[in-house]
Amino acid sequence: MRKRHLPNLLTYFLYPITNATTEGYNSVIQALKDAARGFRSFANYRTRILFFCGKLDLRPRLPCR
Repeated sequence: MRKRHLPNLLTYFLYPITNATTEGYNSVIQALKDAARGFRSFANYRTRILFFCGKLDLRPRLPCR
């Protein structure tokens, strides 16, 4: 089995890309869904996902003097 998958395993060293980030976001989204126990609309669900996963800077911007 290792011989069969060796080319794919070695590809990681050329292109060190994994889906770990995607799985992390999926975990957060599932936790949001479980905590809410249902949303009234998909728009509310989407807004909550973007709020928690979007890394938005919500601090008010002060005018420069």
